[in-house]
Amino acid sequence: MIVMDGILLIDKPAGLTSHDVVARVRRILGVRRVGHTGTLDPFATGLLVIMVGRATRLAQFLSGAEKEYEATIRFGFATDTGDLTGTPSKTADHPSKQVADIKPEDIEAALASLRGRIEQTPPMYSAKKIKGRKLYELARRGEEIERSSVCVNVTTFEASQPPQFNDDGTLDVPVRVVCSAGTYVRTLAESAGNFLGAGAHLATLRRTRAGQFSIERALTLTTLEQLVSVGDPPEGFLISPAEAISHLPAVTLDAEQARRTANGMSLPIAASSIGWERRQQVRMLDARSNLLAVASFDEVKELLQPTVVMTSQ
Repeated sequence: MIVMDGILLIDKPAGLTSHDVVARVRRILGVRRVGHTGTLDPFATGLLVIMVGRATRLAQFLSGAEKEYEATIRFGFATDTGDLTGTPSKTADHPSKQVADIKPEDIEAALASLRGRIEQTPPMYSAKKIKGRKLYELARRGEEIERSSVCVNVTTFEASQPPQFNDDGTLDVPVRVVCSAGTYVRTLAESAGNFLGAGAHLATLRRTRAGQFSIERALTLTTLEQLVSVGDPPEGFLISPAEAISHLPAVTLDAEQARRTANGMSLPIAASSIGWERRQQVRMLDARSNLLAVASFDEVKELLQPTVVMTSQ
């Protein structure tokens, strides 16, 4: 039996939901346990980090990673969804009246106003759940509920190419965004439009990085299907669990320590020899560098207590 445990990087095409991609991967690989670390809107493309098999247990160590995007903000009018799939706002003036006088320095001022730590209210058309209800399901029924703002960090928000006027009078501004998990790029686009008094929405969105994972390593669904059909081993397209969380420190265990860890037993480790902070998450590796577990460090008791064990069923 071929073991399918690891991280799969997929270049999602436009038109599919993240759930659609997960379902396709399940069918291609013949594996039931498949999940992802962060939703992409159906109109968006790019990197979707897929967890396969026991690697689904690592979601908590991957979901909060910094994200990077390439996007196009279209100034001229807003939409009810914040992107090109929505209906233009009824209050929008003719776009040529709103954007004709926008200059590059105005665009830079709008983008600069949204860099750093900012408060952002999740859009109604989003997969976020409030009291167990997905916001987009409520929005489709014409309902709108109060949402609390959240603090996000926008490290980079800059124009990546010169702005381009369209025949309908709108203005397209390609941008590059680096931000914390949970940031809505659609909302950034809307906020930039509000800053300039022009209205804006997101015309394109492509995720190019999630944490350490880059779009350059991603496969299309078609390529994945081809690799599996010709019998390529999983090692050729799956990132090992140990590599997937390589941002965490690691300890290599001997045979007896590995046995104890596989049974969820804590291991003593001298706090003075490592300098970790309390509750530091640590990879527990066997002699072949396979991930056996992730443990939490208790510096008072000088113990590593496994919190996620990869070897159990």
